[in-house]
Amino acid sequence: MSTLREVLDDNIFRRDNGGVSHLYDYCFNFPRAILGKSMYHNIWLFVIFIGVLLVITKPLGTYIYNVYHGRRTFLDWFASPLERGYGKLIGAHLNKEQSAKQYLLSLLVFSLFALLFVFVILMLQAFLPLNPRHIDNMTWHQAFNTAASFVSNTNWQSYSGETGVSYLSQMAALAVQNFVSAAVGISVAIALFRGIARNNETTIGNFWSDLGKAVFWILLPLCIVITIVYILQGVPQNFMDYVHAHTLSGAEQIIPQGPVASQEAIKSLGTNGGGFFNANSAHPYENPTALTNFIQVLSIFAIGAALTYTFGKWVGNTKQGWFILAVMGVLFICSLTVMTYAELKGMPNPQGTHIADIYGQSGHLANLEGKEMRFGIFQSTLYNTVSTSASDGGVNSMLDSYTPIGGAAALVNMALGEIIIGGVGTGMYGFLLFMLLSVFIASLMVGRIPSILGKRIEGTQMKWVMLGVLISPCCVLIFTAIASVLPSTYASLTNTGAHGFSEILYAYISAANNNGSAFTGLNANTLFFNVTLGLAMLLGRFVTIAAVIMLAGSLVATKRATNQVGSSLLSTTSVLFGVLVLFTILIVGGLTIFPALSLGPILDYVTF
Repeated sequence: MSTLREVLDDNIFRRDNGGVSHLYDYCFNFPRAILGKSMYHNIWLFVIFIGVLLVITKPLGTYIYNVYHGRRTFLDWFASPLERGYGKLIGAHLNKEQSAKQYLLSLLVFSLFALLFVFVILMLQAFLPLNPRHIDNMTWHQAFNTAASFVSNTNWQSYSGETGVSYLSQMAALAVQNFVSAAVGISVAIALFRGIARNNETTIGNFWSDLGKAVFWILLPLCIVITIVYILQGVPQNFMDYVHAHTLSGAEQIIPQGPVASQEAIKSLGTNGGGFFNANSAHPYENPTALTNFIQVLSIFAIGAALTYTFGKWVGNTKQGWFILAVMGVLFICSLTVMTYAELKGMPNPQGTHIADIYGQSGHLANLEGKEMRFGIFQSTLYNTVSTSASDGGVNSMLDSYTPIGGAAALVNMALGEIIIGGVGTGMYGFLLFMLLSVFIASLMVGRIPSILGKRIEGTQMKWVMLGVLISPCCVLIFTAIASVLPSTYASLTNTGAHGFSEILYAYISAANNNGSAFTGLNANTLFFNVTLGLAMLLGRFVTIAAVIMLAGSLVATKRATNQVGSSLLSTTSVLFGVLVLFTILIVGGLTIFPALSLGPILDYVTF
């Protein structure tokens, strides 16, 4: 009996005239023919990543929803005792609701205390225990920069982890902030959810309770599991002194050690990005295998994607949550495609060597400079697209070695406000700011009352929205302009011209948008850069947070109009509205920074 393919080939698809291939082979092997065999196989990495992310979004989003609604979860046995002890320790009434001003004040006091705590430890680490390498204290401006960086969930590092901080500093100062700064972002997003969902009330929750739930129910248990997996994959977790080894050539090599696995877990899950080592996730101890690389990129997006479903469930419209994730997904796929194509195309090959069997690009050499050969181009561009789309900042390849277009893709990801999934909490409330702006613009264009999910949007709300949207680009443009005209800046640059300007621009975009990744090539450990980058991080983080919390307080007091619920005035789940949101993000978020991009990566590309 003939197989189905044989029947189709013999009766329908076979065309032997002129040696034309079967239609079956044409349809199913066309992508392989265009992309090349190796590239076609690697595309499955992207497909699997997106598929796994979609699979975990609903269950994790539902779990977060249940946690913040006080419903029973399978981790209550673990988290409840920790939360009770935490409540007694800080002496706060976790069940007492707060107004927006009280919520914001609690958050700012907590963050200020955290800033001072990290600053003091870094200034005194030489005199504190768990310092087997006898690492010296930081200068005051580097300590300020590092403290501002980790408290703001930026994790910009103007130091090398192996030589700049002790084990105690890594754990008690930096790793702790990886947890709580991520929890602050989740708490602010939850407060905004309440502001939109509640009706004619005066409170938006309790900051201390929200913070504890994020740490004990979400971040800590997930990190324990991920840490165990990392240890099994070969990531160190110890307090040993650095190992001195002798190579075959007789040279001495110092191999760093430390509690790496535990910090790696929260580094990605909390979208922190600060590496235990200077090479970050390009270091084999931080990221030894393809499995750890995949877990890291998945961890970076996991909570951010889940919060979209949490929001939809919170407002009683899960379609709204999937809509938000879909718009984010379009931006992500576009960015990933551009960055990957740019690195695959690379530099023109002067010899014109045909290498289609390797990457499917004839006459071009793929750009492998600055990339770990363990990961290659596809795993590198996936990691760096995810990292710069979220407020993570971790890298497994060096962006300074990317092509101008590849580097520009990373810059745009951050310049948009890092709302392509974004950081834990920050991406969600950043996207909602753009969504509210889109609703306001669209409603005025068609002569309708600006309203979202039944909540009327007025001038007061729009002032907070615009403050939250514009503070980061203002910090970027002002600080970049100042740095670019200072003669001392040139001593910090590895490159001059457009590429050197890109290094400066990237640093301030990364800082003001709380990403923390570095373009490299810029020595930022100077008094000027440490202070200005630290200020950009604090302003970009906490002015935006203040705007979001005050927006939540304004929305929660608004009475929901029954005749404005859902799509009666303006559908916020339609394809047309999705296109409007995309254009609003690109115009407000992208064009604000476009003149600077034209002087940096765009000019760099023209002269490449």
